[in-house]
Amino acid sequence: MRGLMMDKPLLISSLIQHAEDYHGATEIVSRTVEGPIHTYTYAEAAKRARQLVNALVSLGVRPGDRIGTLAWNGYRHFETYYAVSGMGAVCHTINPRLFPPQISYIINHAEDTYLFVDLTFIPLLEGIRESLAKVKGVVVLTDRDHMPPSKLPNLLCYEDLVHGHSDRYEWPEFDEWTASSLCYTSGTTGNPKGVLYCHRSTVLHSFSISMPDALSLSSRDTVMPVVPMFHVNAWGLPYAAPMTGAKLVFPGAKMDGASLYELMELGGVTVSAGVPTIWAGLIRHMQDNGKRFSTLNRTIVGGSAAPRAMIETFQDEFGVELVHAWGMTETSPIGAVSRLMPRMDGLSDDEKMVVRAKQGRPIYGVRMTIADDEGKPLPRDGVAFGHLKVSGPWVCAQYYNEPPGPAHDDEGWFSTGDVATIDADGYMQITDRSKDVIKSGGEWISSIELENTAVAHPDVIEAAAIGIAHPKWDERPLLVVVRRPESGLDREALLAFFEGRIAKWWLPDDVVFVDELPHTATGKLLKTKLREQFRDYRFPGVTG
Repeated sequence: MRGLMMDKPLLISSLIQHAEDYHGATEIVSRTVEGPIHTYTYAEAAKRARQLVNALVSLGVRPGDRIGTLAWNGYRHFETYYAVSGMGAVCHTINPRLFPPQISYIINHAEDTYLFVDLTFIPLLEGIRESLAKVKGVVVLTDRDHMPPSKLPNLLCYEDLVHGHSDRYEWPEFDEWTASSLCYTSGTTGNPKGVLYCHRSTVLHSFSISMPDALSLSSRDTVMPVVPMFHVNAWGLPYAAPMTGAKLVFPGAKMDGASLYELMELGGVTVSAGVPTIWAGLIRHMQDNGKRFSTLNRTIVGGSAAPRAMIETFQDEFGVELVHAWGMTETSPIGAVSRLMPRMDGLSDDEKMVVRAKQGRPIYGVRMTIADDEGKPLPRDGVAFGHLKVSGPWVCAQYYNEPPGPAHDDEGWFSTGDVATIDADGYMQITDRSKDVIKSGGEWISSIELENTAVAHPDVIEAAAIGIAHPKWDERPLLVVVRRPESGLDREALLAFFEGRIAKWWLPDDVVFVDELPHTATGKLLKTKLREQFRDYRFPGVTG
């Protein structure tokens, strides 16, 4: 028997429509690339998004066309999100931190017809323009007064397009499985792969991450996504904020600690989200300048594991709850959030911190399991760690325009490439990437735990642990460290710091100090480059 409910598709346009109808006066604050702070409302944003749709139609954009963006977090990028997806086209956010050949590859692979670009990235596009044969035009996200001189063909001004068209437009209804947006992975090997989201998956993801035991968003919040809108749709916050009526604050191109703090105070930010490297810079600014937050009460960290020391600093020094979340491009991205269960209220602070340092429990809609190298399920005991697999309505079923691959199995699981433990309460903790785990004497050593232990030392800025070939143990850990300027920290002192914090047999066999570590386009440690750099390294006293 079929239920007697209205047949209304879950569409991204419904989010901005809801915000306009019921949170129309709520503000959106943006630091612009041109310099000034821009402030307007959801109602104004929705109106301009409709104007942009009419402009896109005038350019010949049709449902299903891919529209690329190379842009920071700002109000014009926000409008583009809704106009493109709302009309039935596909919003393809492009990570400008990728290498130019990769950017050229994904623009061509996606077959983008138009590119919407912030002023910052005009030189980047000029450098690859000869390879972009299918791009019909470039829309610069600025006004006429700031239009740059450029050799790019068919250069269009965003504000001219918006102001040149009516805001009369009825958001169309169509199948909720229609593709809405496209993000490419920033993999360290091979070409980036496209993950094609649909309206249904995006709206369901927005519901789930807004729940109290997830990101706990409401109309009382002011949300600042520091995670870029070109990185997995800013973790879904540009969708969840209009759904809940939360005020939005966009930081633009300025991600340094001083600029973030200034905007947080100006905008009255209550919740933010970003990767650990961003928060490390903010902490240093706060500590060096004796700053305190007046409104921020929680921040979400993802992309890589936050060291326990960072969680404690936010909590003890600044009164801010740092909440671990886990996800990836293929999971839209949020799959788990680390919130304490009510029965954990009686735990000691140290016991609570152990739980908070984990990546968390799956949010509604996501299932998780771990398996050994043969694919056999492992127990949820918090001790066994194996390959993490996930499934759910916002987990990709296959990559865009790619043949089926080994990441998806016949049982409907997606293999994340992470190595993790899952405890009896369902809390998942990433211990490594499958390709980064250090295999010593038939046992696994977590490179992430070694790195987090190292950065807990006050003289360590950043650390990476990699496996080095060993004639007896197969691999042993090498710790590569960036120490604070003027620090006298040496190998012996750092290794002594590990005593009592890890299993003795996990202790790194050596420490190398460097000026900086390599990172991917999304701020993660680039261990492939480190392994290449140290491929001929031999531990002291080891031969063979």
